[in-house]
Amino acid sequence: MHTNILFSMQIQMSEPAEIFPLQKLSPARFETSAILKKLASAGRKLAELKGVVESIPNRGILINTLAMQEAKDSSEIENIVTTHDELFQGDFSPGSSLGPAAKEVFRYRQALQVGFKGVQSDGLLTTRRILEIQAILEQNNAGFRKVPGTVLKDGAGVMVYTPPQNPDTIEAAMGDLEHFINDGQMFDADPLIKMALIHHQFESIHPFYDGNGRTGRIINVLYLVQQGLLDIPVLYLSRHLVRTKADYYHLLQSVRTEDTWEEWILYMLTAVEKTSVEAIATIQAVKKALMETKRNIRASYKFYSQDLINNLFDHPYTKVEFIERDLKVSRLTATKYLEALVKGGFLEKQKVGRTNYYMNPALTAILTGESMQSPAH
Repeated sequence: MHTNILFSMQIQMSEPAEIFPLQKLSPARFETSAILKKLASAGRKLAELKGVVESIPNRGILINTLAMQEAKDSSEIENIVTTHDELFQGDFSPGSSLGPAAKEVFRYRQALQVGFKGVQSDGLLTTRRILEIQAILEQNNAGFRKVPGTVLKDGAGVMVYTPPQNPDTIEAAMGDLEHFINDGQMFDADPLIKMALIHHQFESIHPFYDGNGRTGRIINVLYLVQQGLLDIPVLYLSRHLVRTKADYYHLLQSVRTEDTWEEWILYMLTAVEKTSVEAIATIQAVKKALMETKRNIRASYKFYSQDLINNLFDHPYTKVEFIERDLKVSRLTATKYLEALVKGGFLEKQKVGRTNYYMNPALTAILTGESMQSPAH
């Protein structure tokens, strides 16, 4: 079990928290000049990100590759650490030789994709859907907490927050949150402000025995999709939260103890803005690499096809079986194609066990950050 750890806090709370419905807050409270200024800049960058995504011919490429990066970063917040190589190769033999951390990352991506398909189908982010997401993450159907005893501690082991303990209270609070998420008339505030409020409320309810942090971060991006701010889930806040983890947990707690909602909103808006800037740079780099690879392969090989390009950019690694499947060619022909691309410098061949993997070095460098400098903030 991976327990969320709160950092830099020394406030001990012995009584379970009372969860107040978010609609009791005043939307006018979040119309300060600082919040409105940050909201405008974050909204612009998010809109720019949406436009950049629309310029990619095969957006499925982004869902596959960027979802894996988000899964890795979100899991790292919970001290579940794995490597890019293990994740990339594990895409092709899931469950075979993966370590526990990598398996958890793959479950995160699966949960994100299942949630996205659900929101796409009916436009709702319901309690039932949240339960489904958490069940995939944790591989159990324990549902909401029914047994008291869950507390959150800081890095020194001091208890700093006791979420609701009564099962009826948890269920009622999640019902209120579901209403807040899906009823656009309930709270007259910008969706980005509402996303920040929803995230804090969910983490404070802490409805599950485990997986609350990761489930909450999936809810963030699904809410943006539900609100039409993104068409596909490509804004992943986890990398920013990893970098500022102490601030993240400190602000979560200070809202509970000092009512510092404004500081929390500013923190989350900053995360949206910075993450959007980074996502734009990543997607533009992927698009540039894809177009260059497409042009060069088309000029050099008679076996060029759009299906081949899609295959090479759908994942950082490919293998013979996937070329057979996607291009509908024999194993011998698929092998010849891949070996030719290795010789031409488009792919790098790696052998793991008995399997040959063919890595797309341009895409791998982008996803691991090796080919990109962090954008200025």
